[in-house]
Amino acid sequence: MANAAPPGVDPAEFRTAIAEDTYEMIAGLELVTPVLVTSVPGLEEIVWPGTEIILINEDDSLKSIINRLKGDQAVIVNADAPDLPPLLIGKLFRELGRAQLTLCPSETGGAVALATALPLPEWADPDLDRPDPVADLRAQAPGRRMIATGPGWHRLRTPDDLSLLDPGLEGWDTTRALLGHG
Repeated sequence: MANAAPPGVDPAEFRTAIAEDTYEMIAGLELVTPVLVTSVPGLEEIVWPGTEIILINEDDSLKSIINRLKGDQAVIVNADAPDLPPLLIGKLFRELGRAQLTLCPSETGGAVALATALPLPEWADPDLDRPDPVADLRAQAPGRRMIATGPGWHRLRTPDDLSLLDPGLEGWDTTRALLGHG
């Protein structure tokens, strides 16, 4: 994620800004309890008081992380999607009515988010950074209809990806201010 910082912007500040905007979008959703899952020291400062924080190691698998979550359902959102419309999260949850896992694929490979009932199905070993996580999960699933997809979105993984940010969308205020777009 820090590789997406444009020239002249501190990579750590950029990482914190986009993670904060992604968190704020999720924290603003009704009937959703945000949890910050991070391996980056200091990110706990971006969350609202009382937010659960799960510290992980870089080598923790997504499967092991999901299995640490509480509740009936969870959505994992990559922190590099600061302008993700909240409606897309709602669509992922809705799709759980017909599939065990739903993904919001990234337009540039990988996935922006994954929703699942908890616990995660035993057969699933998701990796949202793989080039085609939808195909990977469909290959793992005991049936093709176990995996659904919602509309795609984008992630900020290179400075060129910054051109994908939509100035007309609400949110991403911290990132917008850091980049001088607001």
